[in-house]
Amino acid sequence: MNAQLAGTGALLRLALRRDRVMAPVWILVVAMLVLSLPGSLESVYGTAAERERLLATMTTNGSLRALYGPVFGDSIGALTAWRGGVFAGLLAGVMSLAIVVRHTREEEESGRQELLSAAMVGRRAPLTAALLAALTANAAAAPLVTAGLAGRGAAGALALGLGIGATGMLFAALAAIAAQLTESARLAKGLTGAFIGAAFVLRAAGDAGAPDGGSALTWISPLGWLEHVRAFAAERWWVLALFAAASAAQLAAAYALAARRDVGMSFLPARPGPARGRLGSAGALAWRLQRGTLLGWSLGFLVAGVVFGGMTDGATELVGDNAKTREIIERMGGEADQAGQGVLTDAFLATMAGMLAMVAALYIVSAVLRLSAEESGQRAEPLLANAVGRLRWAGGHLAVAFGGSALILLLAGLGLGIGHGEDIGGAVAATLGQLPAVWVIGALAALLHGAAPRFAVAAWAVAGAGLALGWVGPALNLPQAVLDLSPFAHLPKLPGGQDPSWAPFFALTALAAALLAAALTALRRRDLAA
Repeated sequence: MNAQLAGTGALLRLALRRDRVMAPVWILVVAMLVLSLPGSLESVYGTAAERERLLATMTTNGSLRALYGPVFGDSIGALTAWRGGVFAGLLAGVMSLAIVVRHTREEEESGRQELLSAAMVGRRAPLTAALLAALTANAAAAPLVTAGLAGRGAAGALALGLGIGATGMLFAALAAIAAQLTESARLAKGLTGAFIGAAFVLRAAGDAGAPDGGSALTWISPLGWLEHVRAFAAERWWVLALFAAASAAQLAAAYALAARRDVGMSFLPARPGPARGRLGSAGALAWRLQRGTLLGWSLGFLVAGVVFGGMTDGATELVGDNAKTREIIERMGGEADQAGQGVLTDAFLATMAGMLAMVAALYIVSAVLRLSAEESGQRAEPLLANAVGRLRWAGGHLAVAFGGSALILLLAGLGLGIGHGEDIGGAVAATLGQLPAVWVIGALAALLHGAAPRFAVAAWAVAGAGLALGWVGPALNLPQAVLDLSPFAHLPKLPGGQDPSWAPFFALTALAAALLAAALTALRRRDLAA
């Protein structure tokens, strides 16, 4: 067994060094998502009567239970666990899958793992090092959550921190299995991401129909287990044993699969060629490579739009006459020139449109950085050795990235309008109105790839910062100067009672075009990455 694990320590140090930027950003996002909530919740539900009304409303409000889950207690700590626990667990799962796949299947796909395996590296060392890297990240996020909430109750803070970390490790083990089954890192991430999405949908469906969270669908989902830890509400420590058992079973399966295949091989190999259809251009190849990912994002955004649109009436009912909650929602969704329930509905729809756009920024970054994957995987060099110029090659992927972001926001707007049942055109305008900000982030990712390919991964930090500022910034009442660091802060929030100014749309679109021009110029002048 020692020979099987030879070199694990060296590979772990290498993984941590490579993740020295990405991992801390993820850890801070996961922790701050939770730690930003107590202060804002206390300002909104500062009295026991207000918290009791919230619990009573959530008992009958199935649409919001589907999003956040049931409320198990009326303390600020319990409300924090209710409001942010599931989302923090979801983000911890995405962080874990990114780390595990990066240091397993991506290494094999690039050919680096084969070179390492020729040295004194045991057969199980790469997988073990990747899992230990994910464990390190989750073990850093969990104490941050625990320490930040300890003042609300030590036991509840510990339960929530352990639950979030355990959720991340469960999905890390699932990603380890996916890395053995699939032939590419893209498919491994997609497969694991699909399971994470299914876990959220199962939990949402179960919680929508059961005010106490006791639905069988909720118990099938690991995210449902996280809420049933019941942090700050008579903690159920035994639920953590479910995470341990499921993770152990998945890890055993991952190691068994890893022992039965050669480096670079998989149990679900890609379909052999020839490819169907015609690949007569670099753009057609880019579309062929990215169409599956775009289809998944498109379906996800359409469904999310329908769900969020259907929540609109429930959200306005929850807010009621709570002035502080109205202030936060209207700050996220834009000010209106009249008072009333309709304005609050518009503000909520604008908030949802903005949140979907911030998530769309993650799509455009992943699509743009496909250029980096093609280049580092040495698949671009043979293509460019033929009669294909760099600008044509890059332009194909950028067209899919920027056009795809417009498509998924269009579908999100359609979903919002369908779910709400009113003014589909206004909902579409609300989501597409955020497109220039998404394009700016995509153009920054392209510039990083073109000018400094080694630091292209920093584009994820840019997208994550925009998401964090938009998500928790208004609740924390951050200064406007800080919020303005995000391109989303400069766009009018639609729908609203005032006519929007077109200047920010044109300015951000022009900025995105300038950044793209600089990116293509830099790409044309530099050598290909080795």
